[in-house]
Amino acid sequence: MSNFNSLFLVLMLTVALLPIALSEPEDPIQALLKRLNSKRSSPSVQEAAAEAVLERLLPGYVSSFEFKIISDDACGGQSCFLISNYKSLSKNGPQIEVKGSTAVEIASGLYWYLKYWCGAQVSWDKTGGIQIASIPKPGSLPLVKDEGVMIQRPVPWNYYQNVVTSSYSYVWWDWERWEKEIDWMALHGVNLPLAFTGQEAIWQKVFMNYRSSPTIFELSRYRSRFSIVNNESGFNISKEDLNDFFGGPAFLAWARMANLHGWGGPLSQNWLDQQLALQKRILSRMLELGMTPVLPSFSGNVPAALTKIFPSANITRLGNWGSVNANPRWCCAYLLDPSDPLFVALGEAFVRQQVEEQQRNLQRFPIFGILHNLLMVMQTRKRTEPLIFLVHVLFAMTSEYGDVTDIYNCDTFNENTPPTNDPKYISSLGASVFEAMSKGDKDAVWLMQGWLFYSDSSFWKPPQMKNTMPITLPIWELRLSKTGKCGTVLFKINAEALLHSVPFGKMIVLDLFADVKPIWKYSSQFYGTPYVWCMLHNFGGNIEMYGILDSISSGPVDARMSENSTMVGVGMCMEGIEQNPVVYELMSEMAFRSEKVQVLEWLKSYSRGRYGKAVHQVEAAWGILYHTIYNCTDGIADHNTDFIVKFPDWDPSKTSSALPEAHLWYSTEKVINALHLFLDGGNNLSGSMTYRYDLVDLTRQVLSKLANQVYLDAVTAFRQKDVKALDLHSQKFIELVKDIDILLASDDNFLLGTWLKSANKLAKNHLELRQYEWNARTQVTMWFDDTRTNQSSLHDYANKFWSGLLEGYYLPRASTYFHHLLKSLQENENFKIEEWRKEWISFSNKWQAGIELFPVRAEGDALAISEALYEKYFGLKKRKNWQEGSAL
Repeated sequence: MSNFNSLFLVLMLTVALLPIALSEPEDPIQALLKRLNSKRSSPSVQEAAAEAVLERLLPGYVSSFEFKIISDDACGGQSCFLISNYKSLSKNGPQIEVKGSTAVEIASGLYWYLKYWCGAQVSWDKTGGIQIASIPKPGSLPLVKDEGVMIQRPVPWNYYQNVVTSSYSYVWWDWERWEKEIDWMALHGVNLPLAFTGQEAIWQKVFMNYRSSPTIFELSRYRSRFSIVNNESGFNISKEDLNDFFGGPAFLAWARMANLHGWGGPLSQNWLDQQLALQKRILSRMLELGMTPVLPSFSGNVPAALTKIFPSANITRLGNWGSVNANPRWCCAYLLDPSDPLFVALGEAFVRQQVEEQQRNLQRFPIFGILHNLLMVMQTRKRTEPLIFLVHVLFAMTSEYGDVTDIYNCDTFNENTPPTNDPKYISSLGASVFEAMSKGDKDAVWLMQGWLFYSDSSFWKPPQMKNTMPITLPIWELRLSKTGKCGTVLFKINAEALLHSVPFGKMIVLDLFADVKPIWKYSSQFYGTPYVWCMLHNFGGNIEMYGILDSISSGPVDARMSENSTMVGVGMCMEGIEQNPVVYELMSEMAFRSEKVQVLEWLKSYSRGRYGKAVHQVEAAWGILYHTIYNCTDGIADHNTDFIVKFPDWDPSKTSSALPEAHLWYSTEKVINALHLFLDGGNNLSGSMTYRYDLVDLTRQVLSKLANQVYLDAVTAFRQKDVKALDLHSQKFIELVKDIDILLASDDNFLLGTWLKSANKLAKNHLELRQYEWNARTQVTMWFDDTRTNQSSLHDYANKFWSGLLEGYYLPRASTYFHHLLKSLQENENFKIEEWRKEWISFSNKWQAGIELFPVRAEGDALAISEALYEKYFGLKKRKNWQEGSAL
């Protein structure tokens, strides 16, 4: 063929294919949204679910509102809510109409109205609860101006939870508490929540009984290689094997991520069954509200017994994550290599077990679905709660989860470094994870926490994050820019990368720490992968006033408006909830805000809604807090390192060692002034539960920072061999611990007893009672294993400022430490740190195994106690001494 003919043929093919190349293919995210929308409950079910939220929040107001599900087309192609006056106003009829794309949008619109028209606020019970006293009575609700208001979501999703929140916050919850949380989610616009409860029961079925996976039968070809004992019975793992695999209730998150195994276990069958039944109720409610739950999937973490049942399988033992001396009883989990055919078999089986049984049962019992929808519509109008409960019971009895989602979470190598940095291995891992998901659910989308890109940034360089091998894309893979003009042709993709190891649109990354360390900025928008801008904010469920309100109010907008943005959502990914309500109130609003928030003005509205009225001293205090506590810009991940709750384990006699430092990012003097203003406004708010919580929390914050300085004064006196000064400062530190404990005891939300009681409430027998209490006590203290002279490397990671924990645990630890310091000075000897460690570790282990009761009801007047403590430590004379650096 001549060169002319060849060129002519190329030209003709180009002309023929050019319309295909330039026509815009359906965006994978839009296709996913359409598919998820088809899985939602019917409009009538969602409307009834939204009414039920209203009934639980404001009994007696259901008739004052009209709810209606509308299409996204009515919202301009995006999810939205619309608030307007009801067309036919009557004395006893509806006054306000709220329309929304889903029940979540309706609930969000309801809360937007209550917040910005009625001055109300809804926070977690343990952060003061709801403030609804400002809402007028039914029939007198304020009307909306003109045609009303429409609020659109600028991005499709509002994600919620961290994979460890289930252990730090939800572990002891029953359905009553879960119902409140799902209501909170709906009111705050959450439509993509993690749903991790009960997965151990699914794994038990997979490992012990699973039979239906086609891939399992494919493995029969490898019988001689894998030495399958009995192919008919699945993977042949016993209950005893799983006892060593699953962690205890308070440590399940880390057992799931292959950080540890067996610690705090074993799990009783009662626990497994109870949690699975709870998960079904959780999923049922999420679906009724139009949420898309995110279910777990398989990352390669397997029981040790699998190495014996499948001796030729490529299973590697991971390194030590946090155990003292790498104790094999707890550490060094087993990882199945993604290239092994067993990997896909297990992953497929796990996803199928979650999906298939509901479909089969609905085919057998179609009346169930009809009955469920009918009763949901009747729920709030006909008061059929007993029948609704019956439906939930039927759901739990007849199914696993059903086809409730297409989105599955899997976190590979969470705080575990891969065995090789070969990009081909990383890519094969990602491809196998996705293959396992997609074989279990053909429409599966992988949602991955991006924490590994921050926590192990030295490993996850661009070659490991994205591919480096260039290959040619098919012509239909051309993309158009946002402006509609043909952008740069993407002729190269990376073939050996985690992010590009799955088809485009089949992975969504959570930029987990975007409020402090946004990965999207230096990863070219995760190399084109859709991502969710997330606020991490909290570690270990610590109680510490902290935040970056400016980052929250502007970061999501900057990310969404950036060039070539691939942002598809916002998210709240805290390790523990029920703290810093101001942070979560603002962050949840960013799901509906397309422009940056003017924080100072927003805080005035927040303050009025939080306390039900405007109090100028308190508003001024919030202005100070905004520029201090809630303006942490040092880039440090804020684990609470205050010395009361995270007591330094070091030898001050080694003068070459620097003094320990607790995290401090603001002027303590300014925050003391804010506390003074808060107290000044107290007489106007003494009956407010939200004010009481904030006052106790702020007083605690101020006193704990003071205690940090007193501790440093004490160890400095020790180094100067000043016995008198050491005794004075150590006694002052002890006194502060006692005073803070008394303060915390004045509010129900700062009690150790409620945490322990919630654990004990789930126990069905004496053995479970002792085990659950040990789990609850251990998580907030020593956390992981120890020896006689070596505390856990994770001790105090989940520290809490709780009354009972301060006086019962932190105080004895500090007292013994200072006792040993004084003794060493008096006897002119070096500080015997190992003797102190032996004493307090022994004490800790006994305390962890204790069963003594702690109060579950508050005692004392929080305002009076706060005022007295302020005067004691920051009265005119005391403040002068403090400013001059003198002893208090």
